Amino acid sequence: MMDQRRQMLSGIKVIDLSRNLAAPFCTMILSDLGAEVIKVEEPLKGDDARTYGPFINGKSGYFISINRGKKSVTLNLKDPADKEKLAGLLSGADVMIDNFRPGVLDRLGITEEWVKSLNPSLIFASLTGFGQTGPYRTKAAYDMVVQGYGGIMSITGQTGGEPTRVGVSIGDLAAGLYAAIGILADLYAREKTGRGDRLDFAMMDCQVALLENCMIRYIGTGKVPGPIGNRHASITPFEMFPTADGNLIICAGNTKNWLSLCDAVGLPELKTDPRFDSNDKRNEHHDALREILVEVLRPRGTKAWLKLFEDAGIPCGPVNNIAHVMEDEQVRARNMIVSIDYPGVGEIQAPGCPIKSREYVIDPRTPAPELGANNQEFFG
Repeated sequence: MMDQRRQMLSGIKVIDLSRNLAAPFCTMILSDLGAEVIKVEEPLKGDDARTYGPFINGKSGYFISINRGKKSVTLNLKDPADKEKLAGLLSGADVMIDNFRPGVLDRLGITEEWVKSLNPSLIFASLTGFGQTGPYRTKAAYDMVVQGYGGIMSITGQTGGEPTRVGVSIGDLAAGLYAAIGILADLYAREKTGRGDRLDFAMMDCQVALLENCMIRYIGTGKVPGPIGNRHASITPFEMFPTADGNLIICAGNTKNWLSLCDAVGLPELKTDPRFDSNDKRNEHHDALREILVEVLRPRGTKAWLKLFEDAGIPCGPVNNIAHVMEDEQVRARNMIVSIDYPGVGEIQAPGCPIKSREYVIDPRTPAPELGANNQEFFG
């Protein structure tokens, strides 16, 4: 039985008009934190994500992985009667979020003015590819389109290789995270003002916001950054190295780490080598240092090096595959793999919620809803 202690967002009601990944990822976070999320879907068809594989006993694994803990109702927003049902939901809600292209909701009569007339304290959030303003506002966008526009593909991959998509949908996920942050901040601000707000999140904006040292390197040097594989652009050694049975990540992020590494690999003479006696020089002579370290690291296995480096306090780690991650003892100890019981499917394992609290319950184990499962609850 669900623990009855308080949840962080207990009493907050979110009307979710979104589909696919970015905004549903945002509302899943809000649901994990205790908000009541009512997912409004198209009758018969539902969220496009319901059609994406892999399928587990007929259920979309893609859909259930990002829609846990929500309720589902079906409404045809072009139907005046269903629009009235939406009005009823909005009148008692705290947040509405959509990811329609700009202008779509306006054409349906679901305007900012209409929403405000129903509920002046509602936070009306939109998450789109390029935002509600600017010359790209009406462009269609999926994750990879935004990764391309936002520059992140140009800096990902091996040196001299072609631009590479980040392995997860970082365009969608970053936007979902920023949307959750913005909504939470607005809910806090509303406590003081009582007023609602209009929030505008763009996936491309969020990608640009993640460019961190790549943009400042361009500003500082005038050189356009490109892909550099697994090394760090500003710190050396800070990358992946081959071992006898796999790969090892070493991150000597400061002088202490560097000196410890020299001793750990049995090459104390590197400490005074004029090519390597500062981080700037190690960056300058990266290739020569890498060659030395590869030669000394390759004969031994990853676990042996990990033990040695961890004992020396050197930041390091393996390169896990997804199966390794799901069995990792730290991941398990932190409840980052949860089992969710789906009727007719059985238990499905999924990533847990990374937000941990001593005072509030965060329990991401309620399954994603069947299409229209809560129509009776809200519409009779």
